[in-house]
Amino acid sequence: MMNETSRQFGQAIAMCKEVFVNKMKDYGSSWRILRTPSLTDQIYIKANRIRSIEQKGQHKVDEGIRPEFIGIVNYSVMALIQLELGIDGDLEMGEDEAVRLYDKHLQSARVLMEDKNHDYDEAWRNMRISSYTDIILMKLMRIRQIEDKEGETLVSEGVDANYRDIINYALFALIKLNAVEI
Repeated sequence: MMNETSRQFGQAIAMCKEVFVNKMKDYGSSWRILRTPSLTDQIYIKANRIRSIEQKGQHKVDEGIRPEFIGIVNYSVMALIQLELGIDGDLEMGEDEAVRLYDKHLQSARVLMEDKNHDYDEAWRNMRISSYTDIILMKLMRIRQIEDKEGETLVSEGVDANYRDIINYALFALIKLNAVEI
């Protein structure tokens, strides 16, 4: 099953990367102006919309939840890039550099997924998409708490680990959405 997961994970990443690259062509690196708390809030808006649609069973804006999960992945990668580079330097970034950093951070999330998938024995496959949404929202609340404490934690992992977990849960949702459309 792990090879199937790896294949499906790669397909979900490719879908997200295509959107990221196309938006880079449209907007350049304008996202580099955003501080990580602003990116956290953007992810929250997307996850909250997904939860709202799940609870109401319908949406009025002509866009389902798949693009929102893609946005969650991409904003989370942007946040990891911002954590790495900061916003004090040059905010202009070429497409090649952005894609290199994008791939680097998605590879890191993928390694984490493979390690956890080994230990948890593909438990994510038995979860509901709504549970992914709730866990993403919980992770965002954790990130907000850490951001409000200026990054200080006593025993908890940092915001970067939470962003990687969010990426993986959103990618799991995209995999499941390919099997069942909501």
